[in-house]
Amino acid sequence: MIIVSMNGKNYRKGVGIIIVNSKGQFFLGKRIGAEAWQFPQGGIDEGENPKEALYRELYEETGLKSEKVTILDVSKKWLVYHIPHIFQRSKKRYDGAMQKWFLMQLTGTDDDINLKAIDHAEFDAWKWSDKDTAIKSVIKFKRKVYESILNEFSETLKGLKNN
Repeated sequence: MIIVSMNGKNYRKGVGIIIVNSKGQFFLGKRIGAEAWQFPQGGIDEGENPKEALYRELYEETGLKSEKVTILDVSKKWLVYHIPHIFQRSKKRYDGAMQKWFLMQLTGTDDDINLKAIDHAEFDAWKWSDKDTAIKSVIKFKRKVYESILNEFSETLKGLKNN
């Protein structure tokens, strides 16, 4: 895990992943044991670059292999969100996340998605959604990041079918 200090706070460096299908819908995963839906995301490990973390996290959270997706766009900046104290774990290691975001198109099929690809799954359900549902479904403290990144990727998304 890579931690970056900024303004007296510690942020976990990570990646965020937006997967779109051929209809321009967004992949959302439901966190195990919660009614929280979100885009796949995760930390960058020591010795990993963002692209390596992207493919590792993609597989860990969705079961998708790199040959089943294509990168369409990458965020120009690292986006940051702060985790409110009530959501922080008791042994606080960081205050939030600093993420590089990737927009990916699914080139495989829904059958390639396997939430149980590894032993410690993050999601127990998944669905395709529209942009508004993606933003409304995520936990409140991540909404501004979702709005910001979907806005940044809007030109790329316009080129996709039905979006």
